Amino acid sequence: MPEPVKVLVTGAAGQIAYSLLFGIAKGDVFGKDQPLILVLLDITPMMTVLEGVVMELQDCALPLLKEVIATDKEDVAFKDLDVAILVGSMPRREGMERKDLLKANVKIFKSQGAALNKYSKKSVKVIVVGNPANTNCLTALKSAPSIPKENFSCLTRLDHNRAKAQIALKLNVASDDVKNVIIWGNHSSTQYPDASHASVTLQGKDVGAFEAVKNDDWLKGGFITTVQQRGAAVIKARKLSSAMSAAKAICDHVRDIWFGTPEGQFVSMGVISDGNSYGVPEDLMYSFPLTIKNKTWKIVEGLCINDFSREKMDITAKELQDEKETAFEFLSSE
Repeated sequence: MPEPVKVLVTGAAGQIAYSLLFGIAKGDVFGKDQPLILVLLDITPMMTVLEGVVMELQDCALPLLKEVIATDKEDVAFKDLDVAILVGSMPRREGMERKDLLKANVKIFKSQGAALNKYSKKSVKVIVVGNPANTNCLTALKSAPSIPKENFSCLTRLDHNRAKAQIALKLNVASDDVKNVIIWGNHSSTQYPDASHASVTLQGKDVGAFEAVKNDDWLKGGFITTVQQRGAAVIKARKLSSAMSAAKAICDHVRDIWFGTPEGQFVSMGVISDGNSYGVPEDLMYSFPLTIKNKTWKIVEGLCINDFSREKMDITAKELQDEKETAFEFLSSE
C-alpha cells in the first residue's frame, strides 16, 4: 500500500465539510487505493460537534481511512500536510459590510498561512474555499513565503460546474457533454462565466456552445446572471448555503490537481496572476482556464478575447484589486 496522504479540512464541523469528508474518505479524490489521514480543524466551541463527525467517519468503516485527528490547535492541524483544504472562514452576517468580512478573514488566513509556513511540507497543495475565497487565498499565500505560490489555489469549480450544468439543461444533454466553459476572475457576483470557448457534444460531434444553443442573448445575459447569482438562489430556496454542490466541486478541484485534467479540456480555478496573461494585473488571485499535469497547472494561453469579454474580465479584476488593497491594509496593521 502507498504511504497515507495527510489531508487537512478546516471548518470541519460545518455543513460543507459534512458532505466533503465522506467523499474524500471513500476515495473519490485521491483514488480507491490511496490510504488517508484526515485532520479536522475547527474552533474550540465546535469541538463537541466535531467529535460527532469523527464518530460518524469511524462508523462508515472506510478501508482507506487510517487515522482521523480532530483538533482546535493550528500546530497540530498543519503538521506535515500533503493537502490543506481551507473551508472555514468568517461568514458574512446580516448588516456586515464586505470590509468587515475582509478584516475578520485576514486574521484567520494570515494565521493559517503562517501555520502552513511553519509546520506543513513545502510541497503542500493549499485549496481555499472560505469566502471571500480569492482574497483569503492571497492572504494565506503572502503569509507562507517558504511555500511556492503556485501551490495555492481557490475554488471557482462550483461556478464552473454551475455553468456547465446550465448549458446542459438548456440543451437537454449530460453535463459531461459540455466542455471548456471558463470562470474568469473573482468568486463573487462579478465573476464572468464565459461560454465563448466552450463546446458541446451533439450527436457525437463537438459544436461550439453559441452554435449549439442558438441563443446569443441568453448566453450573454440570463446564463451569466444565473451562474453569478446561483449561490444566493440556493440560500433563498434552502435557507442554507449550497453545501452538497460545493463539496462535490472541492472534490473535483483537488482530484484534478492530483491526477491532472483530461486531454483537450480545461478547468477553472483561482491562481496567482504573474501579469502576463489576458491583461490581468500581477499578484491577484484570479480565476483562469487551466490545464494540469504532474500536479502543476498552466494557464491556457492564446484564447481570443472579444470586447464583451474584456469588459467583464476587467470589472472582476477591479473588484479583486480593491479587495486586495483593503485586505493588505489590515494585513500590515495586524
